[in-house]
Amino acid sequence: MSGEQCMQDAFALMQIDEPDLATVFGLLTQAMAEGSAEATYAIGTWYLHGRYVEKDIKQATMLLKQAAERNYPSALYDLAVSYEMGVGVRKRTSTAFRHYMKAALYGDEQAVYEVGRCYFYGIGIKKNRKLAAIWLDRAKDLGIS
Repeated sequence: MSGEQCMQDAFALMQIDEPDLATVFGLLTQAMAEGSAEATYAIGTWYLHGRYVEKDIKQATMLLKQAAERNYPSALYDLAVSYEMGVGVRKRTSTAFRHYMKAALYGDEQAVYEVGRCYFYGIGIKKNRKLAAIWLDRAKDLGIS
């Protein structure tokens, strides 16, 4: 079964009441082995939050980094949050900003707001209220605030 098919099957299973998480995890693992950044991200979030698997921040961070290296927007965003807060990685606001920016450019809508917030407060980047206004206006247009 292809990685894409595994992802579709895993997603379908997660839509039912009380899904078989062992089966879902197996499908995600197979999709990840086939190179799916989405599956890598999904398993990373399971480790990050301790869903079905034991919470493991180190494993979560490794998987988020792998998915982010493939420009998966949600992984870029979550990794940015990790760098901003110092969760699983050393706190680095400039690295957080770069990941927020990249996540926004790859389509993560919440990251659009975060880029604006970083410019507004000078988080990881020099404070620039004019650029902040542009990004925050765009976030507002997207319904994010």
